[in-house]
Amino acid sequence: MTPLSVAAFLIYLIVLDWMLPELPGIELCRRLRATKLGHEVPIIMLTARGEEGDRIRGLDTGADDYVVKPYSPKELISRIRAILRRTHPMVVGESLDYGDISVDTLTHKVTRGGHLVHLGPTEYKLLCTFLERPGRVYSRAQLLDLVWGRDIYVEERTIDVHIRRLRKALNADAAPDLIRTVRGAGYSIDRVE
Repeated sequence: MTPLSVAAFLIYLIVLDWMLPELPGIELCRRLRATKLGHEVPIIMLTARGEEGDRIRGLDTGADDYVVKPYSPKELISRIRAILRRTHPMVVGESLDYGDISVDTLTHKVTRGGHLVHLGPTEYKLLCTFLERPGRVYSRAQLLDLVWGRDIYVEERTIDVHIRRLRKALNADAAPDLIRTVRGAGYSIDRVE
């Protein structure tokens, strides 16, 4: 899932109450899901409406989880962590692993085949983005938004330079190249069979 970028902030998850004063949360959820950026950000719906039909409606509208009031704050935090572990493990300090590549997001150490890999900050962010969703193809514009942010102007071809640096660092010692170029679409990380 892609974090939603609003101004200078990345939004990794939305906790939304059904009973908002101006616009019902269920309608806001529907509208968010209809936007280009909001269709992938996880949403947890909070509500006093605990009937099965209401829960189904909330989930069918686009909520990823549905918590009925009264709820325990510990349970809500646990549900938030569970969703973030699946969608953005880097945010909750999980390690990211793919094939023989491992990233410790707490220490920012990257290893491949047990050997330490030295990456610059941009290449590190690119690698983490790829490892959060292996196999997914990211366009240059998507990578710019995810790595640099939406408010920074950088030429799309800058991505190519950083991909080349990432490949060089990861493929030292003649390791197979796991970064795939998809002509006309972008880049992904996956095993070449």
